[in-house]
Amino acid sequence: MRINRECLPVRRRTVRTSHGLLAVQERGTHGPPVLFIHGNSSCAVVFEGLLQSSLAVDHRLVTLDLPGHGQSSDAPDPHRTYTRPGLAQAVCEALTQLDLEEAVVVGWSLGGHVGIEMLAHVRGLRGLMIVGAPPIAANAWARGFIQSPHAWLAAQQNWSPADVEVFLSNIYGHMPEPRLRQAAVRADGRLRKRLFEAAREGAGVDQRHTVETSQVPLAVVNGAADPLINLDYFDTLAYANLWDGRCHRLPGLGHAPFWEAPEVFTPLLARFLGDVG
Repeated sequence: MRINRECLPVRRRTVRTSHGLLAVQERGTHGPPVLFIHGNSSCAVVFEGLLQSSLAVDHRLVTLDLPGHGQSSDAPDPHRTYTRPGLAQAVCEALTQLDLEEAVVVGWSLGGHVGIEMLAHVRGLRGLMIVGAPPIAANAWARGFIQSPHAWLAAQQNWSPADVEVFLSNIYGHMPEPRLRQAAVRADGRLRKRLFEAAREGAGVDQRHTVETSQVPLAVVNGAADPLINLDYFDTLAYANLWDGRCHRLPGLGHAPFWEAPEVFTPLLARFLGDVG
């Protein structure tokens, strides 16, 4: 019997990890799990269009707020948690609490980089889709991003109200709904500062090497009008298992294409999920 997607409620819970309490939302109970990981100074709200989509009929959709974001707690040990590997460990602990031994991960921006960290260490990863997250080699981060006068905001601990507005316009391309503005203001600024400090210190895997050697199916999807990332960089990598044999660019969409146009993004994601089983 076909399940009516309107009858699928959103379930909310909190899971305890060594990196703090993480707020989780789920929709759907049948089929392979799909975990969505948001970006720097955002929250799980950004995936609302996907969570409410028909994907929930055939999949268990899971979103969470990373430590220091949204409804989750700030990290009890920021130095340990607010790094790419620290955030990946937090997500893995959450998966254990949710009894998810395997999942497909969709990682956006910072969440995509967290997903690549997981790619190197998590056996139960059935597939990874990265959005707005260039897999960069160690000490070569500038190659994957477009340099702008406001790029430093992603690593700045303290923001003025004007900084918040500039950040939001770069990320979402237009005035976002109030919950995403609230998420940017709420985010623990220590994460932004520590995240980039740790990257300079060499924390985490060589992300380029990881995607060029991992056999886990990898989908690369970006907005063709993304103002933050160097789209041409993605085409220079020798991916070990690139889905569709190419990197996808969605015309007219920016850094968060699934938020801007879920009706465009959802069919692509559905096809990826069908291919990875």
